[in-house]
Amino acid sequence: MSSIEEIREERLRKIKVLEEKGISAYSDMSLRDSTIKSFLNKFSELENEGVNVILAGRVMTLRQHGGLVFLDLFDGTARVQIMLKKEDLGKESFELFNDVIDTGDFVEFTGIAFTTKRGAQSLQASSWAILTKSLQQIPDEWYGIKDEDDRFRKRYLDILLNEEVSQIVKLRSKFWNTMRSFLLERDFIEVDTPVLENTTGGAEARPFVTHHNALDIDVYLRISAGELWQKRLMVAGIPKTFEIGRIFRNEGMSNEHLQDYAQLEFYSAYTSFSEGMKMVQELYRKIVLDVFGTSEFEIKGHKIDFAKKWAVYDFSEIITERFGIDPRTEISSKTGERITETELKEICAIAGVTCEGDAFNITRTIDILWKSIRKEFIGPGFLIGVPVSMEPLAKRSKENSDVVERFQVILAGSEMGKGFNELNDPLDQNQRFEQQQKMREAGDDEAQMADSDYVEALEYGMPPTFGFGVSERLLSFLLDKNIRETQLFPLMKPRDKN
Repeated sequence: MSSIEEIREERLRKIKVLEEKGISAYSDMSLRDSTIKSFLNKFSELENEGVNVILAGRVMTLRQHGGLVFLDLFDGTARVQIMLKKEDLGKESFELFNDVIDTGDFVEFTGIAFTTKRGAQSLQASSWAILTKSLQQIPDEWYGIKDEDDRFRKRYLDILLNEEVSQIVKLRSKFWNTMRSFLLERDFIEVDTPVLENTTGGAEARPFVTHHNALDIDVYLRISAGELWQKRLMVAGIPKTFEIGRIFRNEGMSNEHLQDYAQLEFYSAYTSFSEGMKMVQELYRKIVLDVFGTSEFEIKGHKIDFAKKWAVYDFSEIITERFGIDPRTEISSKTGERITETELKEICAIAGVTCEGDAFNITRTIDILWKSIRKEFIGPGFLIGVPVSMEPLAKRSKENSDVVERFQVILAGSEMGKGFNELNDPLDQNQRFEQQQKMREAGDDEAQMADSDYVEALEYGMPPTFGFGVSERLLSFLLDKNIRETQLFPLMKPRDKN
């Protein structure tokens, strides 16, 4: 078996052979007049007419049988068999093809539709032209790339050789365009907001920090798809906006979480909490039907049906019942007093979770306790009843001022989208930012940064507004796959060159 370097050297030799004959191994154009998919769709008609068709694509397999060559050609739309006969091409052209063409090369063929004795729809070529000579040998399609690290590093080969991965690329596009069309049909306008920010807002997450040389300041990569910017547009009198864009969170990696991913956020003025909840339910049902053609899924071993009535889970009631602490008031069920740090750590120990560290506080600990049990809630459903301390950007509930009008979509034990009535009281917003700032100063670097410019914008008046956000994690759940599997090019640590 030839080494990788020997294969490359042999292919470089073939480029020289082509150059000696005045043929470029890297053409600047193709005369293709049909995709392979279109050729196959019109095959019977083309075969009856006997007209020449020009196809182009990558040679995936190559089989030589004396004066015959059979190969599979792939152009991204479909595959087709190409048959070359020595008598049709002529001796010189046929022998040159055998000498210089390998699997992986991009080649153009002119010929007629032809059905083989075995019934294979084929193109019987009368001429060929090389478009691109490959120097590396693509892996065997049957075996593909087995090493996961190699699959992610050479994602282009994984997509080329694995139809399932190729299908994910197409589903991603359909996934986002389904959301886009859903919102555009409802008179939302698509916007783009800054990726570099002086302060991060719209979520609780650790940001990436970089330096802006021209302004000589440190800035942050955004952690939300323009939440505070889109709400400024509500102030500006634009009532419905959305953005689909990249966000960045400098946190841990898992099967569900990445640091660089796509997210949708939309904002709708004069829309109530209940109306927003209904719209999100409609959005999810449209996604599953339009993208996957079904409302029924199996995710993480659970059967999920988006068409059925969605469940409603009350966060505060669940935490109070399970752990004996009311997250709305931080009162212990046992003592009737505000829970102490010692008591809270005892609860964590019993629950088997770690809740110590520089950033220890009741709010963050309650969130950790919830995450330790949320896998029990399958959904689809809405999680409501979240205390004010856990959501600094949402309006307080009219029924209970200790909780906010916020919901999260629950799917297979995970949170899969968040929406709430946006806080438009600048005084309340400023107080909550101050509370978040105290948490940051105590060591909680996921607490939100105070944004005085945003508070000033609110002082000019923002109408009642509903906002919602969901990331590409939803797609990975619907596919029941690790989120790295559903990204086109997941970030990889560089290989050690030593």
